[in-house]
Amino acid sequence: MSSKIILASCYAVNPYKGSEDAMGWNFVMQIARFNKVIAITRENNKEAIEKFMTENPASDYSDITFLYFDLPYYMRFWKKGSRGAMFYFYLWQRGIVNFVKKQNIHFDIAHNVNFHNDWTPSFLWKLNKPMVWGPVGHHPLVPKMYLKPYSIKYSIKDSLTWLVKKVFWKYSTALNKTKQNAAHIWCMNTDVPIKLNLKTGYSVFPSVASEDYSTVESEEKKGFHVISAGRFVPLKGFDLTIRSFIKFLETVPVDERMNCKLTLVGSGAEKGFYEKLINNSIAKDNVEIKEWVERSHLMKLYKQSSVFMFPSHEGAGMVVAEALSFGLPVICLDNIGPGQYITPHCGFIIPQTNYNHTVQDLADALNKLYSDADLLSKMSHNARERYNQRFTWDSRGEHLKEIYNNLSI
Repeated sequence: MSSKIILASCYAVNPYKGSEDAMGWNFVMQIARFNKVIAITRENNKEAIEKFMTENPASDYSDITFLYFDLPYYMRFWKKGSRGAMFYFYLWQRGIVNFVKKQNIHFDIAHNVNFHNDWTPSFLWKLNKPMVWGPVGHHPLVPKMYLKPYSIKYSIKDSLTWLVKKVFWKYSTALNKTKQNAAHIWCMNTDVPIKLNLKTGYSVFPSVASEDYSTVESEEKKGFHVISAGRFVPLKGFDLTIRSFIKFLETVPVDERMNCKLTLVGSGAEKGFYEKLINNSIAKDNVEIKEWVERSHLMKLYKQSSVFMFPSHEGAGMVVAEALSFGLPVICLDNIGPGQYITPHCGFIIPQTNYNHTVQDLADALNKLYSDADLLSKMSHNARERYNQRFTWDSRGEHLKEIYNNLSI
């Protein structure tokens, strides 16, 4: 089929970062594999994008045009980092329509790419072209039992956020129009079509993926090295990671314990709480916390590790794809996020029962991998296979190609 021109709105794009920023960059690159793309992103992403493209030339750049848009300063001075990000994103989404019209851009398909979920509407349908919406995410309520170790403010915040979502799902005219006018909705997990009450015109496919960093050079693996990465907030479940590692370590013979190590990579408000858990346990010499590191350093840490622990409660998790690319078995919770990425062949999916049972089950999974070298080797091989089958960026590009080709232009 002939090449199309895709107008892609990508709120977050930065090839030097991970998560949403990495997703934005890689989706633009994947669109450009088969079609021309006009990518609209925020002005604060311009420097990083142009620097990366200069330092890393690629033939696909000839099919990419970046345009930069932000609202006037008086409409965004109050936004500081993640504070106010969702509200500003909503305003940015509205403003982008007039920006495109003033540019007098010719394109075939409009695609709202990233930073959104199943309660934040898009307005690209107003451009009167077929619109692709997604990947659209859904983050469930964190089960109350997993918030008990934390301040009550997290439970209140989670409940209030859920209330806002319910208002949008039930009453938002803009959200209903987004659903009605989308030619295709890419759903990130199985709960999205349920919450949006979709019948047709959608696909369910993970959004997270990873480049293949398996050839990165690093030191050889030593001992049994568990790793986890993410923000130090209740959503990521680091308390479960720490407590289960401590419980696991209690079962390891004393003379073998120094061969067992847990590395936590991240930063956030709960760092002090996690340090207290570690320092008041037998694992204080076996656990290290590394503040956020350069991605190249993180990749080396993956390469040195044996297992990736990620009992997160979210509906996604880019780090899971990265871990699989290094052949790391993944231990996660049975949920609509990482729980839908992992199979019993490449990791352990732990039921969400009660807090203490969860900690024990996570510890048991670590114990099985530690005590059975053949199982660890087999799961490591299967983790790499799972990555190749499901979590390469090229597989996302193929899915995009299929979506675009099936639309009536």
